[in-house]
Amino acid sequence: MGNCVILRPNSISTKMRGIRFIGSSDAKADAKGRIFFPANFRKVMQEAGEEGMVMRKDVFQDCLVIYPESIWETQLEILRGKLSRWNSHEQNIFRQFTADAEVLVPDANGRILLPRRYRDMVGIVQDVRFIGMDDVIEVWAREKVDAPFMSPEKFSEELEKLMDLSKDAAL
Repeated sequence: MGNCVILRPNSISTKMRGIRFIGSSDAKADAKGRIFFPANFRKVMQEAGEEGMVMRKDVFQDCLVIYPESIWETQLEILRGKLSRWNSHEQNIFRQFTADAEVLVPDANGRILLPRRYRDMVGIVQDVRFIGMDDVIEVWAREKVDAPFMSPEKFSEELEKLMDLSKDAAL
């Protein structure tokens, strides 16, 4: 056999592997913070049989993250499995992670509410950009993401390093 790469399925369930959000969509929040959840992302949720969503501020970036309910539950299980209930520091980590979360319920018109405290955390005034990030959706203040996250040159350089399949040719 020549050089080949063998892809092995990971331990993620088939349902979860079916959730893939890609692309971006711009929207405007009204005075109450209601915003139309993008139709392309709604379609992905419906096709995956997802109804519930949970939102929290991202741990690393200045944006909000929307998790389909099954992804949120999996993330909680993973985090809980790494933390001891009998360690006060670790309990505070779990408490912070869950306390900063909010269940999202779309209204009959397909709008979700971004509560004031979340909009204030990430600087959303009115214009937002939803960005599909694999199994979650990020919500950014549009002015923060009008410019690329990195230069095209840096992006191609970093991607080339990450995707250098010659290292995997021995597989």
